[in-house]
Amino acid sequence: MNKKIHYCHPSITDLEKNYATDAAKNGWGEKCYDYIIKFENEFKKHLGVKYAIATSSCTGALHMGLHALGIDKGDEVILADTNWIATAAPIIHLGATPVFVDICKETWCIDPVAIEKAINKNTRAIIAVHLYGNLCDMDKLLEIGKKYNLPIIEDSAEALGSVYKGQRPGSIGSFGTFSFHGTKTITTGEGGIFVTNNQSLYEQVLTLSNHGRDKNQVKQFWSDKVGFKYKMSNIQAAIGCAQLERIEVLLQRKKDILSRYKELFKNIDVISMNPEYEGIENGAWMPTVVFAKEAKITREILLESFFKKNIDARVFFWPLSSTPPMIDYSKVDNPNAYDIPSRSINLPSYHDMSDDDINAVASVIIQLLEKNAG
Repeated sequence: MNKKIHYCHPSITDLEKNYATDAAKNGWGEKCYDYIIKFENEFKKHLGVKYAIATSSCTGALHMGLHALGIDKGDEVILADTNWIATAAPIIHLGATPVFVDICKETWCIDPVAIEKAINKNTRAIIAVHLYGNLCDMDKLLEIGKKYNLPIIEDSAEALGSVYKGQRPGSIGSFGTFSFHGTKTITTGEGGIFVTNNQSLYEQVLTLSNHGRDKNQVKQFWSDKVGFKYKMSNIQAAIGCAQLERIEVLLQRKKDILSRYKELFKNIDVISMNPEYEGIENGAWMPTVVFAKEAKITREILLESFFKKNIDARVFFWPLSSTPPMIDYSKVDNPNAYDIPSRSINLPSYHDMSDDDINAVASVIIQLLEKNAG
């Protein structure tokens, strides 16, 4: 059996171990937030935003942000059907309704044309999910948001390192959220962050994040409203601080891996991968291959082929409207969201992945196409 090639795992060095050990030994009492504050400040600098709140997950950050915007029962929030449930769940937790629309064929991100068709008197927000490092058309989305007076929220869980016309995703809309799950480019184990340039929104989320206790409240154990408990731990933040010190190296390695895959597939016209356009830089979190229909390569064929070679591969997100928890929210026909995942696959990508590993992954695809051609 060949050695296992995993689809993703983090890069952890002595720096992360030393910071986490220091937080475990000394990060208590008056020092219990030191690494959290440092992590928030360093992430703000990297992203170019005014405010950041470290959280226990990207989902928690999104939940609090939507709550602060006043999303409530009877409201509708538009998002792409191609997505992970973590983006839709907070909408439902708040009693609102997710409205799933189609994706663009080229970027696999939310289709602005489909958004406008879905807007009605109950629409309260639009969530732009930057998928696999690919970026939504933020110019068009901001134009729609302005036209209909709707906030554009950026779920940037998968877009660290991407750049949109000089701006980093998460810093462009009303607020942004990021994930630091163990599969992400930088990690805190589990964890996320809420970011914004809107002071009022920041202060609302800050209060919500501390069980509804206002930052100026002097009474002990006194909450001003019902809030949440989505805080990142100091030990997690310590790992995150070490990762941020290494972020340029970590980001570059992910981009190098995507570039290597693209080089290996450059002469195969039935394959497309994570796109980059003028003014757009892809953070390359998850290299993804989409096969042309005429290739007759399906998700199931791909999974079986990789499994035989002891290689992990990850399926392209199922359309959320096809899953049991979300099927009642399906109102619109979304052909791209249903078609593209059936002939696509996410490829392994991690920081210490060797060229031999990349070649082994690519060879599975190349051999499959040669077999089909024969």
